[in-house]
Order: sequence, then structure tokens, then C-alpha cells
Amino acid sequence: MFARRLPWWRSSATIQAWQSGHFLPRPRDRCQALSIKGINTTAGQEQQVSTQEKQGLEDLEMPLARRQTETLFQEQPETGNPYLEDTLLRSYLKTHLPPKVLEEVHQDLERFGKRLLTKIQPLAWECELNPPVFRQYDAWGQRVDRIDTCSAWRRMKEISAEEGLIAEAYERRYSNWSRLFQAVKLYLFSSSSGGFSCPLAMTDGAAKVIESLGIPGSLKNAFDHLTSRDPRKFWTSGQWMTERRGGSDVANGTETVARRQPDGSYRLYGFKWFTSAADSDMALTLARIADAEGQCPQGSRGLSLFFLRVRDEEGKLNSIQVQRLKDKLGTRQMATAELWLQGARAELISAEGRGVASISSMLNITRIHNVIGAVSSMRRMISLSRDYACRRVAFGKLLKDHPLHMQTIARMEVQVRGAFLLLMDIMRLLGLAETSQASEQDLLLLRLLVPVAKLYTGKQASAVAVEAMESFGGQGYMEDTGLPVILRDTLVLSIWEGTTNILSLDVLRSLAKSQGQVMAVFLSTVQKKLALASGTAELAPAVQRAQEAVGSLGQFLEKAGAEPTMGMELAARDLSYSLARIYTGALLMEHAARPDASPADTCAALRWCSQELCPVAAGSVSGSYGVGAARQDSALVYGGSRL
Repeated sequence: MFARRLPWWRSSATIQAWQSGHFLPRPRDRCQALSIKGINTTAGQEQQVSTQEKQGLEDLEMPLARRQTETLFQEQPETGNPYLEDTLLRSYLKTHLPPKVLEEVHQDLERFGKRLLTKIQPLAWECELNPPVFRQYDAWGQRVDRIDTCSAWRRMKEISAEEGLIAEAYERRYSNWSRLFQAVKLYLFSSSSGGFSCPLAMTDGAAKVIESLGIPGSLKNAFDHLTSRDPRKFWTSGQWMTERRGGSDVANGTETVARRQPDGSYRLYGFKWFTSAADSDMALTLARIADAEGQCPQGSRGLSLFFLRVRDEEGKLNSIQVQRLKDKLGTRQMATAELWLQGARAELISAEGRGVASISSMLNITRIHNVIGAVSSMRRMISLSRDYACRRVAFGKLLKDHPLHMQTIARMEVQVRGAFLLLMDIMRLLGLAETSQASEQDLLLLRLLVPVAKLYTGKQASAVAVEAMESFGGQGYMEDTGLPVILRDTLVLSIWEGTTNILSLDVLRSLAKSQGQVMAVFLSTVQKKLALASGTAELAPAVQRAQEAVGSLGQFLEKAGAEPTMGMELAARDLSYSLARIYTGALLMEHAARPDASPADTCAALRWCSQELCPVAAGSVSGSYGVGAARQDSALVYGGSRL
């Protein structure tokens, strides 16, 4: 066990002692020390100094050395209750929640914010300092395959249950607003969770899959555990889909075989290359069912979905061998492992060959959690950065008094505001869908926005984290400040649950599958929000730019209908960015058009819309999506190389 070290934005006894003056000489002594330090005495003068005075000089020089070192320290940034300090969050809830719901939610979030500040954030640092350890053998050579996690990680699991971070969404005590309330708590929790937000994402996804199946009797026990508020009963779930040839290409990469047993259960055999939260209680996984001759159907139609317990009642692994823990760039607090399934007992929970369709609801939820993590990490970094700007003096004045520094933080603030409103709108739509209040248009819009938001906020998070780290200067690069942890953990957000390119292609599929209905709903929704904002004179420049972007998007889509398939594939990434920027701009304007909107709301909308809102139109004009462009891309990458 490592000795616990606190990051610099948490209080420490040493810093408090310095600030209280405990280690500094009294003011009179400090002045005396400075004057004595600069004297060049002669040999004769030295003889006049008594032994007692020499001792006094030595006593003064030691605190002086400390004092000079102390001036090199920077004052640590500190944040308060994250809920009370988040004005955008509070204004959003005030605008959208029914008064009775708002009253109850406000009280709970204020309490939760205090708990985050005083209890949970220190646990997060302990999780970082004490990552999981894999014990393959015991002292007597017996294979045990035990993954040991620290007490802080286990405490995070208990807190997650106590706070209902999964249960809140399924109890639905606030009807369609339950999902949004859950998302707000996860948003506040994520950047202080020590990585525990990841197993929560998969746990939520597993509960969603089971609920979508009608909570069959055989899975009711699992569902009750996944959604429990009792720390002694609460389970977390893994999501085992990635194999050696896998990644996002699950259809062609899954090699796990399921063999039916006489009692109707199945045994799974295969290698799972990337299993996040390997210390979870259960998992959902894909496999191919072998026929009597041992043959397995290939492709996505050959995949079925299975439920399994990781360990039996005695704590023994379910015919699973842990090969090793993954050595990751970030999210080191969480155990991610390579597993051999050697006849793991499992239950088929989807129709045969319908595994991908059955697990799609899980992917939807985990992608939304990805967005929550992105927005949370951005907000955390900016909160620390803006507090530091009120403490750090450079070139004779505080950082907050340097216009260029404030411009940099303001640009980051615009990004997190846009991402936050996009997240909240998705949760609003999901809440409607889960309570059977969503229209067909709402469902189409939700289907489009989830991959768009996931791919866009994943990129935003890493960019903001890098910029925010730079705002601390060299201190931002120091491990014991905790800032590099946040940066590393954000870098996975553009990879996990589908890379940017993979999700861009998913956006294309959603457009094609609906035969244009999704885009029609998207455009009409944007136009309604712009019409609302057009009544606010200060927003006129933003409304105009957004209208121009919508027009350019429409022209591109009309032209793209006659283009080869390759052209749309090449445009997929820029198209997704265009959808994200246009829709987010509309949300920012809608929020700024409220009667009680603040000047900051208006400024954020104007600044968001000052960027290129429709990059796909600009790319089309420059010829970036033609066959010739594809050849040029290959020539640029491989021209002159041995490949």
C-alpha cells in the first residue's frame, strides 16, 4: 500500500503550516535575518561577535533558507461544492424541472456536492495511488487469479449504491426527469470517482439490456442487484465484447464459442482481449453458438448475447483464467484484463443470432456515459484553472488580470457549456423514451444525437484537458498535482465505445436507415430553437450564422445524394462535426433566450456560433470527398515509403 499523498488542490498540513506562518520567523526576525545575510564582515569585526550571537545567526539562517524556498511554491487551487459552483447546471435545472422536482433535487445535489468535496475526492486520489494488482498464484503455487483492489475502490462501489447512481434511473420516482437527475449526479461524480464511473457505465448498460428484455424471471435477481441501493447487494457488470481480432469490428472479430449443455445452459470458450472492470460481479458477452457438428455461423447474425456470473457463491472463478492486467495509459484505477473462458457457465438471454441487436441498448447507455465523463472532466479542469488564475501571480499581477489568459479559459468555458447542454438534451429525450412519452421524432433525434455527442465531446474533452493543463504552467505537468491523471483519463473517451471514425459511420447509417427522416427531424428541431432565439436582439448574429450553416448543410446533403458512396464515407467525420456544432449552437441560443438568461449565456452562444458551424460544406467546396481526394490521401500517407 502506498502512503497516501494528497493532490495540491486538497488541503495538507504542510501547506497550512506555511500559510499560518508556523515555519516562518516573526516579522522582526525576518527583517533582521535579511539585513544580517547581506553583511560582509571583516576578520576584526567577526571577533566582536559573541558565541551567542553566532548561534543566533545560525538559527536565523535556517528559517531564511526555508523562506526563500517557500517563495517558489504556488498557492494551490481549491474548488467548493461542485453543484453550488456550477451556475449553468443550476440554471438549467431551474428552467426545465417542475418546481416540486427541483426542490427535492436541489436539496439532494447540494448534500451530494458536499459529500463529493469532503469524502469522495480524497478516495479518488487513493484509487489513483493504489491501482489494482493481479495475484496469479498464492504462496504455495496454487493458481488463484485474484485481482486485488484497494479499500478506496471498494468504498466507491458502496457510495455508488448509497447514492443510487444506477438505481435512480430505474426507480423513476421523478418520471421522465429521473434519467436527467441520474445524469446530473454522475456528471458531478465522474471526475471525482477515481475511475469508478466506468464500471457504473457498464452496470447501467447491463440493467438497460435486462429491462429491454422485459426482466425475465431468470434475470430478475441480477437486475435487482444491479439497481440496488444496498451496498451489500449492489453488483457491477462488465461488458466483454472485444477479442484479439475485435475492436469495433465485433461481427468479424468475435471467436468465442458457446456450447449448449443438457440442462439448457451454455459453456463459453474463447479469449476476451479487453475486459474493463474485470473485478465486476457479472458480465454480458457475445458468443457464437456451435451446432451439433461444432460449426458456428459467422458474421453479426451468428452472434448471441449471454449473461454470466464471474464467480460462484464461494468466490471461485467461473471457469475463467486471468491472463494479465492491461497496462494502460490512463484509467489505471480500474482493472482491465485479458481473460480465457474455459467453459464458463452462461445463460443465453437473446434470441439466437440476435446478440448485436440485443446489446445495442447497452451501447447506447455506455456511449451516453462517455459523454457524461467528457463533460465532467472538462468542467473539473476549468474549475481548477479559473481558481488558480485568482491565486497565481505572474509578471506582477494575477493570471485573471492577464487578458490573454482569460481569453484562453473563456474559450474552454464555451466548449464545456455547449457540451453540457448537448448532454442534458440527450438525457431529456432518453427520459421521455423510457417513460413512453417520446414521439417518433424524439426517438429519431435521440438515435442520431447519441453517436454525434459521443464522438464530438470525446474530442472536446482531450483538447480542453490539454489546454487547461497548460494554464498551470509547469505545475500542470507534475504527477502529484493530480492534473496529469485527468488528462490521461480523458484520452480514452474518443476510443472507448467506438472511435471517432467508427461513430461517424454510425451517424451515416442512422441517416440512411431512416431514409431521410432523421435529418428532417434534426433540421426542424434546430429551426424551432432558432425561431425562439430570433426574438432576442443580442442573439441576432448567432441566429444568422446558424441559419447560414443550416442552409449550407442542406445544400451539401442534396448534392451528396448524387455522389458515390465513397464520397459520403469521406465526409462522415466532417458531417458529424457539423451536426454537433449546429445543434449545440441552437441549444446555447435557446438557453440564452430565456427571460432570466445571464450575459454569460448570451456571450457563450455568440462565441460558439462564431466558429465554422458546417465544416462539411467547406470540405465539399474544396473537393475533400471525391475519388481523387481518396487517392491523394493514400499518396500523402504512403508516397515514397517502403509500404
